Amino acid sequence: MVLLLFVDLDPDLAALRPLGGFFVLHTAGKALRPLPTLAQAYAQAPSDAYANALAFRVRKVQDALRAPETRIAASVAQQGLAARLWSVTLGCAARYGRVPDLDPRLLHWDPDAGAPDDLRLTEVRPLPADPATVARLVLHGHLEPLTAALHTRHRVATGLLWGNAASALVGAARQLDQWARANGHADAAARTRALTERLLAHPLLAGTGTLTGMAFRRRSCCLYYRVPGGGVCGDCCFTRPPRPSPRAPLE
Repeated sequence: MVLLLFVDLDPDLAALRPLGGFFVLHTAGKALRPLPTLAQAYAQAPSDAYANALAFRVRKVQDALRAPETRIAASVAQQGLAARLWSVTLGCAARYGRVPDLDPRLLHWDPDAGAPDDLRLTEVRPLPADPATVARLVLHGHLEPLTAALHTRHRVATGLLWGNAASALVGAARQLDQWARANGHADAAARTRALTERLLAHPLLAGTGTLTGMAFRRRSCCLYYRVPGGGVCGDCCFTRPPRPSPRAPLE
């Protein structure tokens, strides 16, 4: 049995800081320059310059990786943002027993920055950390519109993107589990593992891979092997990079 103690979310979400920069979420305050919300970045019908934030991020990743195809960069960019959202959410669930409302209209995003300076939450509204709430916040609030946008704009297969989402979830959970165990927080580790298992059973993630302990083997490939010098990831469906092909598997 896991004893869950609820602690009020503090305005700065300070309990996330010991977990490392990828788990940290800046709150309140003002950014140095106007930033789009993630809701604006996901918009399928761009109505202003802010909606170009997602395209900017994909181009930035493509340039950094020297990726030969935009869809590769789109895949990597999506997995990175998914990992940030999962890290913040799982970290709060483990350390507070609650999560902040991550409504994409409340989260401002700097597509030119890395963690922890890429996200800023304008208001901390505590919510329960149960699987249904977390799924509503992250899967439905963010990853569904993000998947739709990247599939439409860059023709990235949805099965690949949901595999990325599952991989990012387990990656964040594994890091949090390791920190919790190393720092004597067995209860936080247990909560993290239980929540991760429930989330992987959600219809949007079910079938994306197999979880054994905290090891995950996905059934799709993020395409990273196609960047110069790239290889297969630790949880990839491939054990070695496939031979180059103009029609490499996308799902």
